[in-house]
Amino acid sequence: MTDLKLKLDSTLLLSPSETMVGCLKTHPVNYSLPQPFYTDQHCFDVEMKQIFQKEWLFVGLTCEIPAKGNYISQQIGSNPIMIVRGDQGQVRAFHNVCRHRGSKLCQAKQGKVAKLVCPYHQWTYELDGTLLYAGGEMGSDFDKSKFGLHPINCKTAGGYIYVSLSDNPINIDAYFDDLARYLEPYDLDNAKVAVENTILEEANWKLVIENNRECYHCDGSHPELLSFMLEWDDTEDPRSSDEFRAQVAAKQALWEAEKIPYEHVSHGHGLRNRIVRMPLKEGAVAMTVDGHAACSKLMGRIKNPDLGSMRILHLPNSWSHAQSDHLVVFQVRPVGPLLTEVTTKWVVRKDAVEGLDYNIDRLTYVWNATNTQDRILAENNQRGVNSMAYQPGPYSETFEFGVINFIDWFSDAMQKNIAAEKYCG
Repeated sequence: MTDLKLKLDSTLLLSPSETMVGCLKTHPVNYSLPQPFYTDQHCFDVEMKQIFQKEWLFVGLTCEIPAKGNYISQQIGSNPIMIVRGDQGQVRAFHNVCRHRGSKLCQAKQGKVAKLVCPYHQWTYELDGTLLYAGGEMGSDFDKSKFGLHPINCKTAGGYIYVSLSDNPINIDAYFDDLARYLEPYDLDNAKVAVENTILEEANWKLVIENNRECYHCDGSHPELLSFMLEWDDTEDPRSSDEFRAQVAAKQALWEAEKIPYEHVSHGHGLRNRIVRMPLKEGAVAMTVDGHAACSKLMGRIKNPDLGSMRILHLPNSWSHAQSDHLVVFQVRPVGPLLTEVTTKWVVRKDAVEGLDYNIDRLTYVWNATNTQDRILAENNQRGVNSMAYQPGPYSETFEFGVINFIDWFSDAMQKNIAAEKYCG
C-alpha cells in the first residue's frame, strides 16, 4: 500500500497506470484493494480513462426520449454527452460539445428540440449531428460537412440505452441480445419513469458497487428490503435451502407457461453482465413495504403478477430489479475519488395514472430507505478506508462472492485496457 502511494506521488517512477497494473497483477481478487484505489486522485483519473471512457455504460431508457427531438444529457467524467431521438426514431449519442469553440450544447438534463442549437453563437445542428448553420463569416473555404457533432457509440436493448466513449468498444452483443429477450415482456418503449431520485454518496464508486454486490450486510441494515427479498439469487448458493429450491422450481413452471424468461445467463469476465429471475419471499409479488403490487397495471404483456424480481447487473455502472408491475433501475456515476452519484428510476406503464394506478410514496418507500442505508454504509466504509490503519481485508467466498467477481472484472478490465492502449500507442 505504501509503495503504491509513493509511486503514484512520484514523477520519477512509473506512471500511475503502469503502477496500478503492477499492483493489480499481484493483488489477490479475494481481498479488498489497496488504499489508493479508493482514495487517490491519480487512480481515479486512470479509472475514468480506462473504465468509464472505454467500457459500455448504461445511460438511460428509450421511454425517456419517446419522440423526435427528445434528448437526455449526462456527464461522464469531464465529458458532457447527449442522447437524442432522430427523425426516423433512431437513438443516437453525441458529445455535447459544439464544433465551433467547444461550448456545451444542451444545457438541460432532459428536453425536446427541433434542432440542436448552441447557446453561445447559435451554430445549429440536425438531430443526426450534421452542421446546418454556422453564423458569421466563416470564409469561402469553410466546409460545413467537416464540422458535424462528434458521435458516440450507442446501442439500445429492450428499452435500455448504452454508450461507449471508445472508438473501438468491446463487443458485448451477446449480452444485448439476452437483455432484449429478457426485457421484451415489459415493453419499455411504452413505459415511463414515474419517479427519479439522485443521491450523492461521499464514497469511491467501487465501494458503492462492492456494497451492492453482497447482502452480507443486509440482515443488520435493510429491514425493509428483507421483508420481501431473499438474500441469494441462485439455487446453487450454499446458503439456499430445499424449501427455496422447491419454491424456485414451482415459480419457474408458471413463468415457463407464460413464456417469461428466467434462466440465469451471464457474459464476460467476472460475471460483468448477468440476468436472473428469482422469486421474492412467499406471498410477496413486489418490492413494497407489504409485498403487494405498487401499480395496478402490469408491465407490457405480463399477466402473472408474481414474477419475482428479474435482477440485471451491468458493470461498471448499473443494476436493476424488474417486477411484474414496475422496474427499479440504478445508475452509478463517479464524480471524484471520494464522491459518487447514484440515480434511481422507478418505471411503470406509460398509461398508468399517478394517484389512481400507483402512489409515489408506496412505489418508492423501500428503495428510498435502502438507498439511504446504503449511502450511510458506503460513507462509513470510506471513512475507515481513509485511515492510516486501513489494510486490504479478505472477502468471504460464501457471502461476498459477488464482490470478488467485481474485483476480478475490475482488475482484468484495467489491465487489458491499459495494455491495449500501450500497444496501440
